[in-house]
Amino acid sequence: MSKRALSVTREQNFPDWYQAIVRDGDMAETSPVRGCMIIKPWGWGVWERIQAELDARIKDTGHDNCYFPLFIPMSFIAKEAEHVEGFAKEMAVVTHHRLKNEDGKLVVDPDAKLEEPLIVRPTSETIIGDAFQRWIKSYRDLPLLVNQWANVVRWEMRTRLFLRTTEFLWQEGHTAHADRDDAVAETLKMLEVYRTFAEDVLAMPVVAGEKPPNERFPGADNTYSIEAMMQDGKALQAGTSHYLGTHFAEAQNIQFQNAQGALTHCHTTSWGVSTRLIGGVIMTHGDDDGLRLPPMIAPRQIVIVPMLREKPEDAELIEYCKSLEKELKAVGIRTLVDLKLTKSAEKRWNWVRRGAPVIVEIGGRDATGGNVTFMRRDRLRDGDKVISDTKPRADFVAEALALLKEIQSTLYSEAKARLDSNIITNIKSFKELEEYFGPAAEGDDEAGAFKGWVRVPWSRPEGATLDAIADRLKALKLTIRNAPLAQEAVAGACLFTGEAAKEYVLIARAY
Repeated sequence: MSKRALSVTREQNFPDWYQAIVRDGDMAETSPVRGCMIIKPWGWGVWERIQAELDARIKDTGHDNCYFPLFIPMSFIAKEAEHVEGFAKEMAVVTHHRLKNEDGKLVVDPDAKLEEPLIVRPTSETIIGDAFQRWIKSYRDLPLLVNQWANVVRWEMRTRLFLRTTEFLWQEGHTAHADRDDAVAETLKMLEVYRTFAEDVLAMPVVAGEKPPNERFPGADNTYSIEAMMQDGKALQAGTSHYLGTHFAEAQNIQFQNAQGALTHCHTTSWGVSTRLIGGVIMTHGDDDGLRLPPMIAPRQIVIVPMLREKPEDAELIEYCKSLEKELKAVGIRTLVDLKLTKSAEKRWNWVRRGAPVIVEIGGRDATGGNVTFMRRDRLRDGDKVISDTKPRADFVAEALALLKEIQSTLYSEAKARLDSNIITNIKSFKELEEYFGPAAEGDDEAGAFKGWVRVPWSRPEGATLDAIADRLKALKLTIRNAPLAQEAVAGACLFTGEAAKEYVLIARAY
């Protein structure tokens, strides 16, 4: 095998390969604070593109952005019992507001204890609900549709950059409605926004569906998710949308006067995606040379690398590259000329690892002949051979937008073919399920044989029966991902209960 740009391949060790892309692709690094990450400029540029594209879609559906405090009084959280139980073990708590110097050391001042502890935001239903109960008085105030871009803290014991960190970034939408039908319609509408965003912008195919009761957001009536298949066969929950019923409204007295003059509780929703999407993009599209970014979210869509020799003629070459950059920017392409004083080959492979969609290398002959030599990151190799193409400059500029669109489509098509061909439908018993996935290995980070998802008939059991099924699956490190909204007619008996099936569900190992 020829040398690749990364030190480890997906086949050798998928978790190490992922970490290598995050590190060598200049995406992020661990911070001095355990479990937190520093997002580096290239990784932050990807997040900025995700924000911009998704924010526009959120606003197009009628939502306004706002911001709520990072700190939430403990009494707010305690009002909703299921919510407390679901997040209690992950909450970071502020108990004091001052330090003091004692014998040359900074210590917590015991006299500065807060009257009420503050929770560092794990999610914002309770503090936003407190605002909603002041803002909503009449049915004329509904629906109330807001969104915020923020950071949240959930104390994680085992972390992995982008996928699971103690502090992460996200958007969280919160809405209030006059009745159940309107709130459920909102929940599903935002799920569809997430589905189309994942597929059209991230080139990441997903399955949209409803979570079983044991996988619901704490305090929700219904939780829906989009699930993406990573290249190791595991599922990644890439976004969720929740119908919260009237639970939070009743706990926080979010009421309105209806058209008949009676007071009634609002129906609320919440929904969100996070920086976890970047991890999903890495594991969906990356190859053994590094990241492959969909052009829609690439901070730089075309990178121009002049082959400098530190000679007088470099000035003409640089001018040629800068004028090409100007032409590409004029048609709306995010372009960069890399003028770092390092070897051209080093710069090329740096951008390969980062996943820039198109990498242009310009030498003296290209400049003299008015040509452009370039590599497509989605089709970097033919076997072991690195592929490049040369075109007249005018043709390259004229076709550049179409080229980026084709790269976006190619990445999606590859991932969609992987998803569609790896959903197994012929498992007929729990024993067969166990044999297919094999015994659970120790730890969550093991590199194992690829296993796809399994689709099985499901009778929608609840309570103790569902808990027992979840425990059996957990022993194999499996979970029910969701019941797809797009369902064909179901036939036969539930794999677990033997009762008449009502729908199909997807089962997988997951991040």
